[in-house]
Amino acid sequence: MLKPIELSGKEGRELLEQIRQRGEEKDQLVDARVAKILEQVKTRGDSAVDEYTRQFDGVLPEKRELNRDDMQELAKSCDPQFISALERAASNIRDFHQRQAQQSWLTTRVDGVLMGQRVRGLQRVGIYVPGGTAAYPSSVLMNAIPAKIAQVGEIIMATPPQKDGKPNPNIMAAALIAGVDRIFLMGGAQAAAALAYGTQTIPRVDKIVGPGNIYVATAKKQLYGLVDIDMIAGPSEILVLADETANPVYLAADLLSQAEHDVLASAILLTTSLELAQKVANELEKQTARLERKEIIVQSLQNYGALLVCDTMQEAVSFANSLAPEHLEVCCENPMEFLGKLDNAGSVFLGNYSPEPLGDYYAGANHVLPTGGTARFFSPLSVDSFLKKSSFIYYTKEALSAAGDDVITLANAEGLTAHANSIQVRM
Repeated sequence: MLKPIELSGKEGRELLEQIRQRGEEKDQLVDARVAKILEQVKTRGDSAVDEYTRQFDGVLPEKRELNRDDMQELAKSCDPQFISALERAASNIRDFHQRQAQQSWLTTRVDGVLMGQRVRGLQRVGIYVPGGTAAYPSSVLMNAIPAKIAQVGEIIMATPPQKDGKPNPNIMAAALIAGVDRIFLMGGAQAAAALAYGTQTIPRVDKIVGPGNIYVATAKKQLYGLVDIDMIAGPSEILVLADETANPVYLAADLLSQAEHDVLASAILLTTSLELAQKVANELEKQTARLERKEIIVQSLQNYGALLVCDTMQEAVSFANSLAPEHLEVCCENPMEFLGKLDNAGSVFLGNYSPEPLGDYYAGANHVLPTGGTARFFSPLSVDSFLKKSSFIYYTKEALSAAGDDVITLANAEGLTAHANSIQVRM
């Protein structure tokens, strides 16, 4: 399936270039289709949403909107063990994100000047949650809980109906636990459009977050500016740094956990040990054979997977910072020594017993992460993602008089004489 190759060799360089370019291709046909959907929803509202729901989901739900009483009723059909696990995961996520909460602040000076910053949650946020074959209750928790902690005024969730026209009970349970206020059964680009523009029955939001297919991602990109969005998410990826002490069984399992996401997913091992890389190659063959999504896994690994061998861990760290992966595992004898050196990664998993799926579901750190190298400048979804800030100042007459000449000088230097005059008339 995969064979070890040298990081510094020609094969290694070609593979890395292929991985970097996998998310850069633009589908102009998708862009045009999405633009048409957005325009129709903007113009026709609910009727356009219904039309596209019939077309893409095959059925209209009996109720478009669900409230918390509906969520409560639907959650009763869920496996109690699933509910308990979901509640424990939510508790961990809540604990982690509560530490990110910010407060407004005010400072005073001896001359009577007051300055500060007001921090508050957005008025209304829309969360998109896939609800068909790829239904992820964990994403409900990861998106809604930070919004709740940020004290967002209202959390609206959009999720497509199942083939029978009914909502996914597991998603409803997660929404109930996470504190979602209202749910609309709609999916695709039309759902993003409805949230951004508002319709006769669907309120307009200030920000749209959450994963989706290429149509949802393209819609979010086209709607950015009218509303804020979390990020343009690309295919999932993992980079595993390992030394000779790592367990090849664990490493193979972690690579496979990402490869099963999508044929475009990237799973890379980078190690200083050729022997370890060869053992991982053997384990990939053995473990893939017994996994349900092996066809996707094989294609993903063949196109975007790699077992790279480098000379030193310093070289490995440098490569990791250059690639800026979404998920970065450090399976080394002393993983903590690398934490301060790994500057570009969405989320870092330290040691042999901190596998990436632990972060996906349970540990508490957010699993909405920058992809495609954007961890160089983007951060994971957080409470900050749902906040807005305003600064304020208060000057006394005396304080303005003391600063006035400097302000006038600066304004005149920029040729903005009306700015200077605004100060001058007060002096």
